[in-house]
Amino acid sequence: FSVPCSAIQSSYLLGERLNLLGKLGCMLSIVGSTVMVIHAPEDEEVTTLDEMTLKLREPGFLAYAAILLAVCLLLIVYLAPRYGQSNILVYLAICSVIGAFSVSSVKGLGIAIKGFFAGQPVLQHPLTWILVITLVASITTQINYLNKSLDIFNTSLVFPIYYVVFTTIVITTSIILFKEWVTMTVVDIIGTVCGFLTIILGVFLLHAFKDMDVSLGNLPQVLQSEEQAPVTQDDKNILIDADNGSIVPEDKPKVFMIYS
Repeated sequence: FSVPCSAIQSSYLLGERLNLLGKLGCMLSIVGSTVMVIHAPEDEEVTTLDEMTLKLREPGFLAYAAILLAVCLLLIVYLAPRYGQSNILVYLAICSVIGAFSVSSVKGLGIAIKGFFAGQPVLQHPLTWILVITLVASITTQINYLNKSLDIFNTSLVFPIYYVVFTTIVITTSIILFKEWVTMTVVDIIGTVCGFLTIILGVFLLHAFKDMDVSLGNLPQVLQSEEQAPVTQDDKNILIDADNGSIVPEDKPKVFMIYS
């Protein structure tokens, strides 16, 4: 509900425009999210910090995490100072890439909290403090660049685009870290992909046509093609054929009267 809620609240609280196509985009986002939830994979059972440590040490996830860090550094050091003020994707890409680490940290800290109440020595485990430091750093970075994006760009555009990019990276992270899609059926895979594409379509409608004045009242006029504007004569000097429009042979001279 982050996409429609942010669009509707920005429309009422910040005075930003939300036309008919934007409302349709919000509805498509809700429908796509519902389809994704129905066909989403179940979480792989990870109950202890030792199991989480084994997941984080797998070569596939380590390579993926290294790529994300390299992309994040490139965005922060090179692209953000040059294109952050003009391109909405730069700041939101930083938030989304860092979001992969925050989601993984929250998953691990959730396991640590369960173990703490179960009497396990989670405070002595080094992974607990690594996850805490990673979560604080990632959330701080996300808040910083998300606020920068909100200061520059339209709120009804920031949250939908952020949602799509963030969700894409989080799904990819879950596939690599927890291998949640291994046991999925073909129907669930197709349903999840179709739901995500529906969300992207809804966000596209919300973003691409935000400046159009489209509503149920003026929809027929918008759909109609504009009539060709009539050609206006010069109101200063009007040339009138002397014989009131009669055809004159080209070999004879033509006489015009000029009215001023």
